[in-house]
Amino acid sequence: MKENLFILIGPTAIGKTALSIDLARKFGGEIISADSMQIYKYMNIGTAKVTKNEMEGVSHHLIDIVNPDEEYTVSNYQRDATKLIENINSRNKLPMVVGGTGLYINSLVYNLNFAKVAPDEDYRHELEELAEKYGDVFIHERLAKIDIKSSANISINDRKRIIRALEIYKVTGKTMSEHNENFRKEVDKYNLAMVCLNMDRSKLYDRINRRVDIMIEEGLVDEVENILAKGYHKDLVSLKGIGYKEIIMYLEGDITLEDAIEKIKQGSRNYAKRQLTWFRRDKRIKWVDKDDFKDFDELSKYVYDYVRMSLNI
Repeated sequence: MKENLFILIGPTAIGKTALSIDLARKFGGEIISADSMQIYKYMNIGTAKVTKNEMEGVSHHLIDIVNPDEEYTVSNYQRDATKLIENINSRNKLPMVVGGTGLYINSLVYNLNFAKVAPDEDYRHELEELAEKYGDVFIHERLAKIDIKSSANISINDRKRIIRALEIYKVTGKTMSEHNENFRKEVDKYNLAMVCLNMDRSKLYDRINRRVDIMIEEGLVDEVENILAKGYHKDLVSLKGIGYKEIIMYLEGDITLEDAIEKIKQGSRNYAKRQLTWFRRDKRIKWVDKDDFKDFDELSKYVYDYVRMSLNI
């Protein structure tokens, strides 16, 4: 018998949190975060992490689970989220995966096998030395020459994933993007309902800009200072995230606070655009335009009815 699974996705700042909590209360559901930044402790304001008050008693999972200097891979997420989905279903509740990290979502809805290519430790060490000597941009450019698709989806700052992509090519002779295409088959283990929120692009960008202003007002600068004061290094993958790397540049005197704020807004808008492009690849997704509804309640009722019908619950 297939397990039920509802996935709510969409670009940053579109309003997934509020809608997911409202729906979770209606369904008696539990929320599994699919946000690769909200996994980190201490990083609350810059990740727009849901607060205890906002949760309204709804159980949330995979938030605040690792320190900023700890590794947490997509494979780890796949393992942990899959167990949670099974557990929540076993208690006759609805598992609701909510977030905007495309790789996390794909790990659940495609049969991705993350252990299929053995590591090459010598080559990893060689690439690490190159990155230390010439910078992450150097090895990212090397990746772009052999696998433009993967390089477009991997941040220049994400040294670990850049090295893994180069390693896969060296070990197998095939690029990571080719590898994923060959093994990317849709899962058949879930009664699946996937909804992606969308809205007018200019309105979304206004929401993103306002959110960044609110982050600054709520103390993002202090949050970053406190994280650095705990001894976490600025070059950690976690601190290369949008909102953190720009504030660090400000704190080090490289740019003004006004410049940092504008860079965060621009980076967030670009990220939202990439998220929408990513989600359009999966034809199973039901796209829901927020502009089609007069208010939040009408939107929530529409999504609720769609999920209930799709999952026959």
